[in-house]
Amino acid sequence: MSHHDETILLFRNTMRITDGHLEDFRNAIARAVEFAQQHGPQLMVQTFVDEKRMLAHSFQLYRDSDAVRLHWKLADPFIQDVMKHCRVEHFEVFGEPDAEVAAGLRSSLGEQTPLTFSPRIAGFLRFGAALDIAAE
Repeated sequence: MSHHDETILLFRNTMRITDGHLEDFRNAIARAVEFAQQHGPQLMVQTFVDEKRMLAHSFQLYRDSDAVRLHWKLADPFIQDVMKHCRVEHFEVFGEPDAEVAAGLRSSLGEQTPLTFSPRIAGFLRFGAALDIAAE
């Protein structure tokens, strides 16, 4: 396992979309993801919507805690825009962020939002090969 593998972080954010805000939520997410794709440090961002239950699930993959801090610095206006249309129901962190990022997550989510941390055991990344297969 390389050092890079040991520092990787995967976030899963489950959001409850406010009634009557689905289209505004979708638009805000689209703007946020477009910004992240062009300027953000994430290796991957994927967001999925369960319209029947009015839930959205966002997955974000980061190289390390420094990338998370950079994301927070760059994307705050986009995060605030999304949060006008939802509330975080649960936030899961896969991997081990440094103490500053862990504290920042706890602080921003507050005591009302469940936050879990799951240390990494093993794994690998194969984005290049997966993208080549998908293009065929």
